[in-house]
Amino acid sequence: MREAVDYLPRRAASLVYDALEDTRVVVVNGARQVGKSTLAERVLRHVPGSVARFLDDPVTRLAAHEDPVRFVSHDGLMLIDEVQRVPDLWLAIKHVVDRDPRPGRFLLTGSARLLALRSLPDSLPGRSETIELWPLSQGEIDGHEDGFIDAAFAMGEDLRAESIGLRRKDYLALAARGGYPEAVKRTTPRRRERFFDGYLADLIARDVKQVAEIERASDMRRLVALLAAQTGGLLNMSRLASELGLSSPTVRSYVEILETIFVVRLVPGWSSNATTRAVATPKVIFVDPGMAGYLTSGSVADATHGGLLENFVLSEMTKQLTWADTSARLYHYRDRDQYEVDGVLENNAGEIVAIEVKAAETIRADDFRGLRLLKRRLGDRMLAGFVLYCGPQSLSFGDGLSCLPVSALWTTRSPAQAPLSGDQ
Repeated sequence: MREAVDYLPRRAASLVYDALEDTRVVVVNGARQVGKSTLAERVLRHVPGSVARFLDDPVTRLAAHEDPVRFVSHDGLMLIDEVQRVPDLWLAIKHVVDRDPRPGRFLLTGSARLLALRSLPDSLPGRSETIELWPLSQGEIDGHEDGFIDAAFAMGEDLRAESIGLRRKDYLALAARGGYPEAVKRTTPRRRERFFDGYLADLIARDVKQVAEIERASDMRRLVALLAAQTGGLLNMSRLASELGLSSPTVRSYVEILETIFVVRLVPGWSSNATTRAVATPKVIFVDPGMAGYLTSGSVADATHGGLLENFVLSEMTKQLTWADTSARLYHYRDRDQYEVDGVLENNAGEIVAIEVKAAETIRADDFRGLRLLKRRLGDRMLAGFVLYCGPQSLSFGDGLSCLPVSALWTTRSPAQAPLSGDQ
């Protein structure tokens, strides 16, 4: 079995172990090169009698094509890596787990949102659980707690964080580095640019074609660059279509492809009966802010930097949502009166924690404009509103509103959190 070098423990490991205890098929889904195979292999070390099948090997892939039923025949846990490469395996797996419903039969990895692929013959409702693996979080990279979301809902306006001495340039450097393990290991911006250049070319040449047929790959490359330039902004299909010389339906289908292969994520607009003037248009963020930083590296505009930092914060929160004890969803808020809030977290009880991101080292009263509006309209339903900024202080601004350093996202401990162990 292949050995990972410089392995960083992943919080998703505990989710995989838990799912294998009671679920027949566990799928680890995520972007290419985020560490899915490495994580899956380490899980197998703790399961006696398990076997691994890697579909990037041509001979293994041919065997899966020729005899999928025999390929998946095994009494213990079987790892099938990059399972979307052989869609016929899906029905064979379904047949096996329907006849033998023991938990922990298959651990699958894939570099696309598997249930969105048209090539799959059937889904596995009630038989499978999907765990999304994102690029490394800052807490995973630096060994911090990554517990902001749980703490924010548990503590509300009382949440405070210690400064770790980071400033604006430091946060922008972290955002530009991103979280792909290979990019994190590279020590200079130039070497990371080489990684992102090859990574993007490979995605368009291989992964896009796996999901759908497109006439011109150059159109997809230009679309990715345009989306990076407006990261953190509302998704304007008509504007993108005009700039690309394509129809709006075509651009929409291309954006859906980029979502399917984990390049971008759409953050839906949030509204409630108390905020009837809200705009429903989603905003777009990159799954990894390093990719957005690479695509906009020629720009030094403050607006671009602000969008990059917002993408960084929202992607860190999205990662945390995959393992947080708090069941919550991430939205953004904007209304027709130009009030906006970058991130709105809503739990199952309808309680709200709102986040505004500022790429500055100081705070102004106007930075709380959107948060104060939501607080007036939602009252006690809004537990807290935070401005995350590039300065060092945690301060109260009254009425449940506070400022915190951006690093609070990963240095805050969840009230019930256990530290990462070496095998996770």
